[in-house]
Parts: sequence; C-alpha cells; structure tokens
Amino acid sequence: MGVWLNKGDCVGDLKKIVLCFLIVYMAILVGTDQDFYSLLGVSKTASSREIRQAFKKLALKLHPDKNPNNPSAHGDFLKINRAYEVLKDEDLRKKYDKYGEKGLADNQQGGQYESWNYYRYDFGIYDDDPEIITLDRREFDAAVNSGELWFVNFYSPGCSHCHDLAPTWREFAKEVDGLLRIGAVNCGDDRMLCRMKGVNSYPSLLIFRPGMAAVKYHGDRSKEDLVSFAMQHVRSTVTELWTGNFVNAIETAFAAGIGWLITFCSKGGDCLTSQTRLRLSGMLDGLVNVGWMDCATQDNLCKSLDITTSTTAYFPPGATLNNKEQSGVLFLNSLDAKEIYLEVMNNLPDFELLSANTLEDRLAHHRWLLFFHFGKNQNSDDPELKKLRTLLKNEHIQVGRFDCLSAPDICSNLYVFQPCLAVFKGQGTREYEIHHGKKILYDILAFAKESVNSHVTTLGPQNFPSSDKEPWLVDFFAPWCPPCRALLPELRKASKHLYGQLKFGTLDCTVHEGLCNMYNIQAYPTTVVFNQSNIHEYEGHHSAEQILEFIEDLMNPSVVSLTPTTFNELVKQRKHDEVWMVDFYSPWCHPCQMLMPEWRRMARSLTGLINVGSVDCQQYHSFCAQENVQRYPEIRFFPQKSNKAYEYHSYNGWNRDAYSLRIWGLGFLPQASIDLTPQTFSEKVLEGKNHWVVDFYAPWCGPCQNFAPEFELLARRNIWGEQIDVRDAKEIAALIYKKLETLRNEEKRNKDEL
Repeated sequence: MGVWLNKGDCVGDLKKIVLCFLIVYMAILVGTDQDFYSLLGVSKTASSREIRQAFKKLALKLHPDKNPNNPSAHGDFLKINRAYEVLKDEDLRKKYDKYGEKGLADNQQGGQYESWNYYRYDFGIYDDDPEIITLDRREFDAAVNSGELWFVNFYSPGCSHCHDLAPTWREFAKEVDGLLRIGAVNCGDDRMLCRMKGVNSYPSLLIFRPGMAAVKYHGDRSKEDLVSFAMQHVRSTVTELWTGNFVNAIETAFAAGIGWLITFCSKGGDCLTSQTRLRLSGMLDGLVNVGWMDCATQDNLCKSLDITTSTTAYFPPGATLNNKEQSGVLFLNSLDAKEIYLEVMNNLPDFELLSANTLEDRLAHHRWLLFFHFGKNQNSDDPELKKLRTLLKNEHIQVGRFDCLSAPDICSNLYVFQPCLAVFKGQGTREYEIHHGKKILYDILAFAKESVNSHVTTLGPQNFPSSDKEPWLVDFFAPWCPPCRALLPELRKASKHLYGQLKFGTLDCTVHEGLCNMYNIQAYPTTVVFNQSNIHEYEGHHSAEQILEFIEDLMNPSVVSLTPTTFNELVKQRKHDEVWMVDFYSPWCHPCQMLMPEWRRMARSLTGLINVGSVDCQQYHSFCAQENVQRYPEIRFFPQKSNKAYEYHSYNGWNRDAYSLRIWGLGFLPQASIDLTPQTFSEKVLEGKNHWVVDFYAPWCGPCQNFAPEFELLARRNIWGEQIDVRDAKEIAALIYKKLETLRNEEKRNKDEL
C-alpha cells in the first residue's frame, strides 16, 4: 500500500500539514504490517523448499551479523525468522492461514536464531540442487514406496563430515540422474523420521528398493564407489545378440510391445562402453530391452541390417529388420547415456487415447490413471511419465489420456476444467479422485497406488452428501494450499480403516466456491463430518491416526460438550461420588487445538473413573468470564462434593499430553491399591485365598513412578466389580509386562531426545 502526494499537497495551514503527516505515518505503518508470506516474498502456494530458499536468501542479506550498524537489524530479522518458523510447520501454517497471528498467540517460535555462518553453510544444504530431492517426513514414505529406487543421504546441518560429503554427493547425483532418485533428509529438522529409520550417525547413506529392507552404504565416500554401489541395486540386463538368438529375442519383445536399443560394435567408429550400456538398461528398465552385437563375429547379420560402422539404434515394436530406410529404426549419434535415454523416451508411444463413446465402459471394468488434456497433451513434455505404465503394471492400473475438447460435457461433469490427472477405481465415473500433488513421477506413482486402494472420492454439487443418510467426512480444500495437499494422503489411509462405516470425499473450493460459501468455509483445509443433521469440524493434526481417533470419539464420545446449562446440571450439581475434569478452551487458540486430541485420548483412558468435559469459551464467552476463566486452555478438576460451596483445582503442569493429564487427575482420587508390608504380604497374599497382582517397586525408580497410574487403574477397575480368575490374571500379568516395556522404551526415547 502506498500514498502518492504532490509537492503542493502539504503546503498550507497547520491543519493540512498535520493531516498530511498523519496520512504518511499511517501509510508507513500499513506498509510495514506485512503478513508472513509477504515478509518472505513467497505466495500462499509456496512449497516447503521454496519457503526455505526464500528465507535463506533473506537471512544472508538481513542477518544482524552482516548489518552491525543497523539498530533495527535484530528486530527485522526476528520478523522473518518468525515467519519462517511458522510457515515451515504444517500445523502452524494451517492455523496462521485460518486465524492469522491471533491463532499463534501462545506460540513463541522464531525468538532465537543462529549465526550468519549457519545460514551460509549449514542451512538447506541441498535446496539448490535440482538432481537432489530434499524429503521431509510427509513426503518420505510416498517417495520411497513409489516403486522407484532411492538413495538417500541422512545428514545433520552441524556435522562436518556431512559438509565434506556434500560436493561429492552433488557430483554423484548428476552422474546417476535418470538411473535412480537421489534424496536428502535433514535430521536436524526431522529427528523422528531419522530415528524411525535407525539413523544414529551422520551422514548415513541408505538405499531403498520397493519390497526390500533398506541397505546402508559403508564404503568410501567417493563418487566412483557410490556409483558402483548404486549400480549393484539397479536392475540392469544387457543381452549379447548374435545369429542364434537375434530374431527370437526381437520378435518376443515386439509381441509384448517392447522395443530394443542395440549397440553395434564394429572396427570403425565408437562403440558404447559396457558401463554405459548397463546404465541405459537400468534407466530404461521395463520400457526397452538393451543389447549389443559384435559385428566382428556377426558380420553377415550386421550387413543384413546395413550396419557398416559402430552405431546405436532403437528398434520400436513392429519395426522391420532388413531395410534400413523403411524400417522405422532410430539411429542415435550420441555416446552419452543421458542423451540417448531422453531421445529414446521421447520416441516411446504416448498413452492410449480413450474416446468419449467407450470411456464409461472402459472405466467400469478396469482401474485407470487418466490424464485429461485440452487439445495438445501437455504431459508429453515430461518423457519420464511414460514409466508410469510399467511401474503401475503390478497394481493392475492402466494408464491413458482423454482430450476434453472432444467431449466438454464429460469433463465438466467430472469437474475437470484444466489439465490434470485422476484415478478411476473400476466403478466407472462414479468413484474417482483427482490428483492435486506435484506433476512428477514419484508423486504421481504414490498417489495412484494410494488412491486405488483407498475410498476417497471427488465431490461436487451433484454428489455432495447434503441429505445423505450415511455419515460422510468431507475435506473442503484448495489445490494451491500446501497443508491441504499434505492432508490428502492421510485421508486415504484413514478411509481404508473406516470402509463401510464412513464415506470420505474432497471438495475443491476453487471450483465449487458457492458450495463452500454455503457451509461457511473460511480457511483451508476445513474437514467436516456430516452425520445427517449433525455437523462436526475436525481440528486435530494432519495424521491418519488422529483422524481415526476423532471419528472414534464421535461414534463413542468420551468428552461431554458442556453448555452453561449442562455445566450447572452435570458439574456443579454432580452427585457426591462423581468427579469431573473440564477443559475451557477457544477454537482459535493454538495450544487448545494441540490439546484436543490429547484430551480425548485421556478421556477414553479414564472412562468409568472420571467424567471429562469441555466448554467452548468463544461460543459461551460470558459464561467463561463469569467462571473467571482468564486464559486458554484452562483445565480444572472438580472433586467429590464436600461441604465447600464450590471447589476445583486448576492444572498448572508444563505438559498437556494425555499421560500427564491422566496422572494429575488420578492423583485426586483415593488410592485403590493396597500398600503391603512384609507382614501383610505374608498374611493376605501368601496365606490368603484370593488372587493378587502385586507391584514390587522402588520409590526412586523412574519406570516404577510412570507405571504407578497404570497399576492404580487396574486396581480401580477390579474393585468396581470385575472378577479376575486365574486365566485373566495371567493375561493381566502379560499386559502389565508389556506396559512396563513400553514405558521403559518411552523413557529411553525421552533421554535420547534430551
């Protein structure tokens, strides 16, 4: 925003001067009040990599170390650092997009930063290398399970050996580009991912091949040794052709729709090296067979093919083999594997073009990955995508294309208004899902494999479940929104677990703006469960596990949503033997949002022991003010009623996870387990007739302290009337040992993190 003033605008009496001054001052204030995207100079559609790149560029320019004479340098840098810390975090970014900085009021990220050298040398080491793909936690599984071969460098920004390897890793990536995927994982940003993959030293180089365990590289970190190791894992077969096998090998491949790339080695000219042939075989695996022929020993055969000097030729399926000029054979002059590979890929046939007349029938009998285009097939610009046909063969997914200009009504009914691709799941056009991810091979592969095995469908006005009797989960999203794209694979995972209980659909609000406005959708993604007349909005993390927990809680609620009326009836006027834990929250409050799934998890574990409720203080603001709620979230425990008029205990603990909150709540209940002495142990346990479960512990023992509430829960459920026979006791003992082992492992992980 800016204000334009002419020279004479501020000339005149004092009032005009003051007014001009105020206008200019307000313009400056407004101009500096930039949102986080503007501060970093990126759009709302920016990817994680683009955000890192933009921040690094600004950090190197605006860092206080480089601006010692600028008194505002520290404050300016804190602003961009704060913007980066929020936008790089998927959950924080969603809350910022939805509520602005108000939704981050209790989040203090961005208050500290590193030295200038850190941003110059340690930050985003591989972000500027097109051959190396930096994978975060969300992308990793989809990438390595796509069907392609991946070699991944797990590194830490502060590791000197990682920096020593970086130049070699870049050269290696260029050398094998097209042969396998080269990735990098920053373990400083994704510690949990690295720990899950067993990475405990840096750099760790692991190769991932579909269906096989990861293999760690232990050799010298030279480019040559890395290439040699990678080639051991590439499926690469080069066939030597001669008079005895030539015709049969060619005709067998042609019958399967596969061509041949053959190097002919004669005395004259240059012949491709055996290493180059092996690389080409790996790069063209499943698409084209690779062979070679020694024309010194197969002179007659080479002459019959009119080969007089060393050359390389591509024989597409159906090519004739005895007439060079009319055979359709493509002769290649290059000796470079990458150039030959690209030329062969460009000459492979395009995907099958489906017609409007047969589309419904074809989609009803097979699973399809279908490219939609308008006239020119834009997808043919990326020859890598031709690998889809081979890589999806085991999934029984056919790959085709459809020209929307040939039948605009069909595309319009499918809500396809621009080039895109979609998976059809064998139900005709009734069940399909449009792809909204990256238009690159590994991302499309992951989408296709996930989508055909999940139960998520694309929605529009015609099939929107507004009056459907069955429950639906609907994700309102925008394709340009990165948190939206990150949520989609998690929805697919969740849909597989809830098949037959809940239907899943996605609605693109950039296409169906009116429908989204009807449901007052103000931010993306907004995920809503429709159960006839009941509507529930999901506010948890973007993970399948927490979505499933949310649905489970809707089906079997563990938390009571309290109104002022029900709070008075159920909490204030509770029975003498009842206790309550209540969370006073506001939907825009980020810590409240973080607490919600933990609160529900805690409530499920306390069923039958403690009643758990929540009060929306945005909806019932006056009531919360009346109850003297001054912050969010405010967690209160209401004990058994006593002579006191109104009594509760506020939670002041640091941790708001389910485990910590449960321990706090159980601490207010009378002890159910019996403290045994040597004498009572002998009398009641050894000489008694009842079955006992006894916990031998030491007060100083950390795992013992962690296990105490679990043991107390067991004791409470037993005294509430559950009978334990010998068989049950054995099962309980097994569960106890299992729980103890889990607690020990959790304690070890916590120590590792510290």
